[in-house]
Amino acid sequence: MVNYYVVSSRVDFEANSTLAKSINIRSKKYGTHESWKPHHQPLLSSPYSERHAHPTYVLLQNGLGVERDLYHSAKALNHGEPKIISTIIRVGTNLVEKSVVVHNNYLFWISDIDSVRTCVSIAIGMYRHGDHLTAILTDLGAMLETGGSEVTIAAEIQRKKFAKTFWNVTFSSFSTLIRSSPAAIFRPPPKEGQSYSPYVAPQTAPDVVPVLRAILQEMVTLGRALGYPDNDDGLPSSLVDDVHRDPTHTALPSMLLDAQNGLPIEVEVILGEVVRLAKEVGVDVP
Repeated sequence: MVNYYVVSSRVDFEANSTLAKSINIRSKKYGTHESWKPHHQPLLSSPYSERHAHPTYVLLQNGLGVERDLYHSAKALNHGEPKIISTIIRVGTNLVEKSVVVHNNYLFWISDIDSVRTCVSIAIGMYRHGDHLTAILTDLGAMLETGGSEVTIAAEIQRKKFAKTFWNVTFSSFSTLIRSSPAAIFRPPPKEGQSYSPYVAPQTAPDVVPVLRAILQEMVTLGRALGYPDNDDGLPSSLVDDVHRDPTHTALPSMLLDAQNGLPIEVEVILGEVVRLAKEVGVDVP
């Protein structure tokens, strides 16, 4: 029997004392759960670490390099090679108040087709490419599917995580800087008789998209240097041409939500790790 220990998700419980006490969850899919409390188990310290072997760690967190500290800390216990399952999560959750999480639909892009789904999509794979533990991934995937998630088992999860970061580097950071959803970048001003916001200012519209394309092209260049091929299993160059997304899409990126709620933002796992990877392979960014 495999023992799994799930580390979830991107919420910093230590930095947010309210969340450390309890969370009120309002989900269209799973219902309302008041005063849910996270479970804290000190697996990397005594007495647990002295009495038990490694579980299989499941890290439910997007971003690059998020597994590194856990891997080295677990390996330092000298209990053998840690088994870490890394993931990509697509779930429409927003922290709308200090202790309230709302789970709605999320917008999942497939090629150039927008498709709204009302579930959780998760890709799972072993943190270290070469740890071919198919049985563990299949077992975990079956549990997640039973709970209603769409599951993909990735042979090389880091490629998939880079492809997701490809968009976050551009749109999450840009939206956070302008303190608005991506609709403020792409949606044209309202016509006579219309009323909506946000929308792109006519005087800045010609300059915004070229900047976004330049950032995306830098990410493609870095992806090639990291060995990711120009195909659907790697990082297609055609993604740069998909810079225009649904102009009516007003969902807020998680980085912007954190900024609005006064929480630490994901600078390191989105932007910092990309800069470090670029330095390692000699690619000049930004």
